[in-house]
Amino acid sequence: MSSPKIGFIGYGAMAQRMGANLRKAGYPVVAFAPSGGKDETEMLPSPRAIAEAAEIIIFCVPNDAAENESLHGENGALAALTPGKLVLDTSTVSPDQADAFARLAVEHGFSLLDAPMSGSTPEAESGDLVMLVGGDEATIKRAQPILDVIGKLTIHAGPAGSAARLKLVVNGVMGATLNIIAEGVSYGLAAGLDRDVVFETLQQVAVVSPHHKRKLKMGQNREFPSQFPTRLMSKDMGLLLDAGRKVCAFMPGMAVADQALALSNRLHANEDYSALIGAMEHSVANLPHK
Repeated sequence: MSSPKIGFIGYGAMAQRMGANLRKAGYPVVAFAPSGGKDETEMLPSPRAIAEAAEIIIFCVPNDAAENESLHGENGALAALTPGKLVLDTSTVSPDQADAFARLAVEHGFSLLDAPMSGSTPEAESGDLVMLVGGDEATIKRAQPILDVIGKLTIHAGPAGSAARLKLVVNGVMGATLNIIAEGVSYGLAAGLDRDVVFETLQQVAVVSPHHKRKLKMGQNREFPSQFPTRLMSKDMGLLLDAGRKVCAFMPGMAVADQALALSNRLHANEDYSALIGAMEHSVANLPHK
């Protein structure tokens, strides 16, 4: 029995790596990339063409506006999302956007999981993403073979829309922790500690996660290759604060991190979000902000 064809709407750094792993697993893959890169995957001209060609459609777009354009714009996918199609929305979008997509699935009869991933390009390349999914058990069972290829673990967050909310929890902790680490580095350097001692110590202690140890290494090297660009982390922090306000959540630490990342985003939008460490180092060293 042949594997179902998988179509990506949005084919940037994360999607390309997921696509490569799916091809290795024997799935035929097609993609639409309005601004993302291209590889040996067959490229189609529109979101609608993807939805017509594929049985399983994976959205991997940067924000609510891009997702709505992919669904409702000229040659949008929605017209071809017919009953029997399975959609996995791996984008990090607002809870309101996830809820609206879920309503469209009910109205049009296609199956949908909000399925954002936790992890950056190294995890996407190795197939070690943690997949957060919102939806019913039957749809998760249908999607599980795909989820098992692109991720090492699937967490059922709850009904439709739950994974979009859980992803904001995860990214909020990630962004706020990076800000605290950058503040710690800032103090250490301002206090006159040896630069390498500060960075190497933080890379050895248990209180810093493996993810953030990678970010510290970037800071130590003063090089920030984009595993997770600042523009996307800043966007996610904004989504979290907007969503938190609606449910009256108390998140002052995350609000500070949101502001720090927004400032870093002005000059480091396409660098890794760990560029905030470099920005704070320049600040305490009283050097021009590059």
